[in-house]
This record gives sequence, C-alpha cells and structure tokens, in this order.
Amino acid sequence: MDERNDVVRRRLQIVNAHVHAFPAEEGYSVVLPEKLSTGKWNVYRSALFPLKLVDDYPDRPEIKTLHDNFVYAEKAYSNLKYLGTRVREDGTVGEYRWMTYAEAGAERSAIGSGLVLHGIPKGASIGLYLINRAEWMVAEHACSSYSYVSVPLYDTLGPDAVKYIINHAEIVAIFCTPDKLQTLLTCLPELPSVRLIVVVGGLENSSFALPGNSGVETVSYSILKTQGQSDVRPFIPPLPEDVATICYTSGTTGTPKGALLTHRNLIASTGGSSTFTDLTSSDVHISYLPLAHIYERANVILMTHFGTGIGFYQGDILKLMDDMEALKPTIFVSVPRLYNRIYDRILSTVRASGGLRERLFNVAYNAKKKALDRGKTPSPVWDRLVFNKIKARLGGRVRVIVSGASPISPEVIDFLKICFGGNVSEGYGMTETACVITSCREGDPLSGHVGAPNPACEIKLQDVPDMNYTSDDKPYPRGEICVRGPLVFKGYYKDEVQTREILDEDGWLHTGDIGLWLPGGRLKIIDRKKNIFKLAQGEYIAPEKIENVYQRSKFVSQCFIHGDSFNYALVAIVSVDPETLSAWAKSKGIKHADNLESLCKDPVVKAAVLADMDAVGTEAKLRGFEFAKAITLVHEPFSLESGLLTPTMKIKRPQAKAYFAKAIEDMYAQIAAQGESNALKGL
Repeated sequence: MDERNDVVRRRLQIVNAHVHAFPAEEGYSVVLPEKLSTGKWNVYRSALFPLKLVDDYPDRPEIKTLHDNFVYAEKAYSNLKYLGTRVREDGTVGEYRWMTYAEAGAERSAIGSGLVLHGIPKGASIGLYLINRAEWMVAEHACSSYSYVSVPLYDTLGPDAVKYIINHAEIVAIFCTPDKLQTLLTCLPELPSVRLIVVVGGLENSSFALPGNSGVETVSYSILKTQGQSDVRPFIPPLPEDVATICYTSGTTGTPKGALLTHRNLIASTGGSSTFTDLTSSDVHISYLPLAHIYERANVILMTHFGTGIGFYQGDILKLMDDMEALKPTIFVSVPRLYNRIYDRILSTVRASGGLRERLFNVAYNAKKKALDRGKTPSPVWDRLVFNKIKARLGGRVRVIVSGASPISPEVIDFLKICFGGNVSEGYGMTETACVITSCREGDPLSGHVGAPNPACEIKLQDVPDMNYTSDDKPYPRGEICVRGPLVFKGYYKDEVQTREILDEDGWLHTGDIGLWLPGGRLKIIDRKKNIFKLAQGEYIAPEKIENVYQRSKFVSQCFIHGDSFNYALVAIVSVDPETLSAWAKSKGIKHADNLESLCKDPVVKAAVLADMDAVGTEAKLRGFEFAKAITLVHEPFSLESGLLTPTMKIKRPQAKAYFAKAIEDMYAQIAAQGESNALKGL
C-alpha cells in the first residue's frame, strides 16, 4: 500500500511540476493526464486555474446558489439601476425607466411570498412564458429565493409544444402575458398540473375569464405582488445541488429535452466566466436574445453579479436599433446571424458610396487591421474619420461585443474588431453545460477559434475513427469535444436513456461537436458529429459548415444544404437577401427587379447567385464535393412560424427536408439531366 501511495505521490509531483512550469501568459490552457495510470496527457484546463476547477465566484466563494448571488448584488448595488424598460402599461414606448437592485429585491420577495400564499409548494415547477422583460427576471429571482424550479418557455412556442413542456415538467404556476394566455386557454383542459396563472402586463381592469370548472386560478402580476407585500414570507433558500431550472432545449429533431441545471451548475459556469470577464457596475446590457435560452440566461446571471444595468428591448426585433439608440449599451451580446447582417449592410453601404468615401474606408480599415495584427493600438484618427459613425449604429458606447450560439467566420470577427473596437470575442457552450465551455480572451489577435476552457471545466478530444479524427492527428489533435466539471448538468428530466447517451460513466459530457487544439491551447470547432451525412461516393458532409460559408455570399440570407447516400452531389435551398438581390437586379436592367418572387424564379438570377456562392466557397477552400451543384431560391425567410427554425435560429433539418421535398427532387432531376446532356455531347 505504501509503495502504491509513493507511485501516486510521484505522479502528482510530476503533474504539479508540469503545471507550474507552464506560465499562463504563454498559452490559454495547460495539459494534464486524464488518468495518472495511463500517462496520456490529453485533458485541457484553463491556465488561470490549472489545479482546481472553479465551482463558485473566486472573489465571493460564499455565493453557492442563484439566491446567494442576488442577495449579494442587492446589497452591493442597492441603489444602482438594474432592470430598464421602455414599454409603458398602456403599450406605448418612451424613454427607459429603471428599477434599482433594491426595488427588484423587494419585488422578488413580494412575488415569492405571493406564490407561497397561493399554496404553491416548495420545489414546484414555475413556468415563465413571456418575452424578455423586468417581470421575467423578478419571477426568476423569486423562484431562486423560495426554492421553486423555473421552467422557461420560448414565447414563440405554439400550443402543442407548450402543452408538452407544461405536462412533462408538471408546471404548477405559469407567468404569461395576455397574448400567451390565449394560447394556454386552447389547451387548458389538457394541463392537469396547472393551478395558478399569473398574467403579466395589460390593463389591470382586464378580465381573465377561465372555464368555471377548470380549477385554475388567475391573477394579475400586480395583484400577486400586492398580496405578497401584505404578508412577506421568509426566504426558503435552496441548496447548491438543488435543481434551479429545467431548461428545455429547442432541439432540431424530436420532442424537447428538459436539461436539469442545479444552482451549482449555474454558479460554477458564471463564476468561471467571471475570471476572464471585464464587467462593472457602470456597464449597460441590452437584453433581447430569449431568456428562455441558456445563452442570455447566463449573461444576466453574470451581469447581476457585477451590478450591470440590464435594459430590455421593446419586443420587436425590427426596432432593436431604435432601442439601442435610446439605451446606449456598453455590452452587446448577439449571434452570428445578426453580426453577418451588420457586416453585409455596412459593406454594401460603403460600396454604394463609391469614390472618396469608399477609398477612405478601405485605407482606414487596412490601417487598423495592420495595427491589430501586430498587437499594436491603432491610431485614433481612423475612428474619428470613419468608424465613430459606424459605432453609432449600436448606440455609440459599446465596448464589449460577444458572439455565441453558432460559429462565426473569422472575417466577421475581425470586421467587428476594426469597426467597433473594444473587446470582441467568441464563445462556445451548450444548455447541458450551463452555457460557457470556452471563451476567447481579451486582446487575443487570432480569430477563428473559441478560446480556452472555462475554469469551471476540463476538456478532452475523443477519437472519432469513422470520421478520421484522432488525438494523434498532425499538426493538431482532433476529435469529439468532451467536457467534465461542476458546470455539467444532472441529466435530462425523466429521460435516462438520452442522459446515458450524452454522459458517460466517467462524467464526460459528449457534445457531438468536433474540435481541434490550436497552439497555446485554443479550441477550434471544425465539424459536427450529429448532423453528418454521407454522399453516394462515400464522402462525409458537415452541412452546417458549408451553410456558414455560403452565408458569406452577398445574396444569401439563409441556406439549407441537403444531400444523402443516394446522390453524388449537394443541393441548396437559398433564402435570398431581398435588398441586395433587388439592387443587383436593377443594376443589371432586369425588368421585374422589384418583384422578389419573380427574381427567385429567373434563371439568370439563379445563375448569378450560384456563381457568387461558388466564388465564396472557393475562397473558403471548400472541397469539390462540398459545393452545391444546384440551388433553389426562395423569397420568404426560414422562420419559426413555418416550423423550419428552432427558437435559437438553427435549421430543423428533417422539417426543412420535408418542406422543400419537391424542390429537392427537382434539383436532383436537373443535375441528372445535365449529366445526361454532357454525356451525349461527348459521343
């Protein structure tokens, strides 16, 4: 036994010496052995915390739950602005009005007490079925402080999905807006667990009539608050291992899965993020990404810890820029789809301006890029001459820009750094890890990767022989990204089978994403295991990678790549960018330039779009079999309403395949006909 202990001790000494010999400034990550007995060094941790995974806020280790986090924030930032809204009670829009941290704390106590007074038991599931707004946040804090389990529902969900989640999670009380109440009423007889509906917003004298025999009580938010204020109950603090939320993944296939996230998971994830995040109580964040998704949920937990002001958009994404002008945020967190639109719009405007303005932009852009590539501070003259006008589009004060939820091209990241300045970074995460797995560090000049591990987890790449990805690949190790640590969820609610599929016996969560390690311990996402399909000639295709490339085409707003084992080529459904396509058609003298539907059917237009996509694909070094050989143009965007997108704007592939079945069939017939024609020409 003593001999075995000596062996273990020596191995630990070797690991410790290795870690301390690896200065943090030389890289993002340190490499450790997965098991001391194997001697294989394949597990990566943050160089900031190499010896112990973070499971709290290192500056405030007493914070173990979401309740603790808000109690701390309420005390530390009592009189500072916390929750801001533009929408008035009558539906009109004005300047932002703010609730302080102390006021939000008092309202949290009232709402939680109101739920207790209505007999909602400890541990009950509480539904949050409304868009981002102050009441959403207060209700969430009430859940944390009184040991309820919050269950967010995307505000875009229809009756079937709402009914499934409510029944699956056995939701007892639901917070919703008047419009969502109508959705609930359509399926109320089929929701046996529901006892209380809290209606948020609308006029207080509005009546909320329910069927007399429903057994469900309905109360307005303000009345519930008044009831709680009249009899404030003591907090019922949760334990770190208690479930804080059941977060239903939007899912591109099948029914939604309920990810069980504990208080420890969420505090570990955001606590780890706090070690490399530059936030202060003077910052302002605009909240418009759905709070039902873990991305925005983690954002607001972290920002609450730092006393940041959170202003909510008015509910219309088309008016987001107007909201930003009014709010003037310093933090902007978004998704690649919006950043791609900003990129395309700015470049289109520059090209249209022509002459001196276009030349000045190009000179300024190249000068800043050269300075940033060398790690130097660009001259401020370029901002004064060119880029301050562009910065004004996001309110003029943004100093931190974050991209997440899906891959973004290095070109767009570099563009954001140059045009908007400040700290621009990309992160990677998933619901099952309480959001952040990796994140880029401020000042890193290299784009095209997702950074280093969150200090709350460790990462390894597992071999995927079928796809020829191994940890021994040269020049960089490659494989499926696996994550372990205190941020990893407990499992899927009432679904042991799928839990075992994603979590192995050693605690590793298998993400389904393929990554490689760049020098310095930077992780790069290169492929997707789950959405891979094989063409007839045996080549594997990762459609999301190709779609991300094609969306760089000026004509492409959205793209769906399809292929299967019965065909040798890929085809694409392309939702066109209406402004760019119409402007191009007018410049070419096409008569029906203002009729988007006609443009999409025009063979000349289709050929031009495919040629531009080919050029973009060539620049991105797509392999021959990765090019779409035929395309169909559609004038209507893929949307939630059509059932083609998840709430996080990912394509639902089986649904898209069925929806565009006729177009796919016609494209393959076209490819076959072209092949026959070419064969005849060769006779």
